[in-house]
Amino acid sequence: MVGFGRKQAWLAVRGEDPSAVITALGLRDLGPVPWREAVDVAHLTDDRLAVTPPLAGARDARWVLVAGRRLFTMSLVDVVALSATLATEVQLFATHRVTEFHRWQRAVDGVVVRAFGYLGESGDVTEWRGDPDDAELSLGLPVDPDDSDGDVLVGETDVARLAEAWSVDPNVLDGRPATARPHVAADLA
Repeated sequence: MVGFGRKQAWLAVRGEDPSAVITALGLRDLGPVPWREAVDVAHLTDDRLAVTPPLAGARDARWVLVAGRRLFTMSLVDVVALSATLATEVQLFATHRVTEFHRWQRAVDGVVVRAFGYLGESGDVTEWRGDPDDAELSLGLPVDPDDSDGDVLVGETDVARLAEAWSVDPNVLDGRPATARPHVAADLA
């Protein structure tokens, strides 16, 4: 396998069926490709997504990851609706160190559990819904954003650590044995 995660956005969908995820996202499956090619597509194009086979991850669950730059635009994916459609847990992670833009969302069966957004270049918390869990608190997040005194600092390493606690840290996939090739998917149009 080949890892990704830095300067990237991705979904983690609890389950075993990448084709169901592709269908729920309204995408066209362009077929399997080698891992390096899939990761390159995710990093270098705005109109293609890489979809992994199910990967072992947190809470003894299997997770399908969907990665691509187009996921930086939040209007393209409604994590809550996707989790309702698939009747499972769906997470979104995004990190870009140039602007220090970092975001995560987590929904289970159509209900938002947590949403957090941070823009480091301005030091603003841009989204805060739900209460931080123990994994987030271990990153140094305050219990309440109003109690932070402007001291919220989040970086791409924090996003990776949280992804590992919640599902899968895609940064550490390099060199692990693959059970299958990832697929590349695009809009139906």
